[in-house]
Amino acid sequence: MHIPQGMNVKDVVRAISDRPSPASQAASRGDPIAALTLTRRYTDVPVATRDGTQLAVRVYGPPTATHTVVFLHGFCLNRATWARQIAYLTRRYGDAVRIISYDHRGHGKSSGAPTSTYRIDQLATDLADVLRALNIAGFVTLVGHSMGGFTALSYLGLPAHLRPVEPHGLVLVATAAGKLTDRGLCRLLATPATPALCGLVDHTPTQVLRALSGPLLTALRWRGIDRAERIALVALTAAALATTPLTTAVGFLPTLASYDQHPTLPSISARTVIVSGGADILTPPAHSAELAAAIPGATHIQLPQAGHMLPQEAPHVINDAISQVMAVTSSSLTG
Repeated sequence: MHIPQGMNVKDVVRAISDRPSPASQAASRGDPIAALTLTRRYTDVPVATRDGTQLAVRVYGPPTATHTVVFLHGFCLNRATWARQIAYLTRRYGDAVRIISYDHRGHGKSSGAPTSTYRIDQLATDLADVLRALNIAGFVTLVGHSMGGFTALSYLGLPAHLRPVEPHGLVLVATAAGKLTDRGLCRLLATPATPALCGLVDHTPTQVLRALSGPLLTALRWRGIDRAERIALVALTAAALATTPLTTAVGFLPTLASYDQHPTLPSISARTVIVSGGADILTPPAHSAELAAAIPGATHIQLPQAGHMLPQEAPHVINDAISQVMAVTSSSLTG
């Protein structure tokens, strides 16, 4: 190795050790998935849905992989939700698994769309478009968190001819089949605050923020929600508004209130694992209990002290759930 004039070996070693690693450089760019999985090659593939919306899709692994795992994130989140799970799968299975993660319309790096398309059934159609565009076949596992779980269940509720792939595995994380307005903070969706916000969505951010801090807090008092839940709502609202366009955050509210896939549950044939948090006030564990009771052969794992963000709060549990489903559905996987 050539040592520049005026530097000794210690200087060179120090310079090399002080150089930011590729992973840290990726993290500094705000891409935690790239930071955690940098040793695994990926391809960013823009997918145009049938209505022309551009979805930001990231693909890990070769198309010849024996199993494909598709990750679906929650409301006002993005594909970075799954950084720990993607890192785990790439380490454990290597090229035996192909991984698909993408941002829903209006979220993350995907393009916005007319607010009239911000519906759960549209997200299910978007999922079908992604699977079709990438020619996904063979053993497939869908992993959905919160609204991502709604998307997976709504995909399974589509007519068979509209589903390009029949998933063999299903992991549902902190999610529900519907009746969101019956429990937890989602009871707010049934108050006058929701239509009021939708009516203001095209106004300035300041006006929307006033709407959020006014009718929503009033609705909290109407519904008898305690102080801890009120604090949680403020934090969640602030995070959502900081990372998601206002048109997206507000545009999806009506579909969350009307979403219902209970009739689909008895027909699900995929090997299913459901994970819930006992302290989840957005999708309380009663929703998961209903899923487990209605989906044939489903397994329900409840974490008494965990909340809603289970991919981050209990990554090892989610990882194990995915591996459990994959081991049953694809005997060719080892590890």
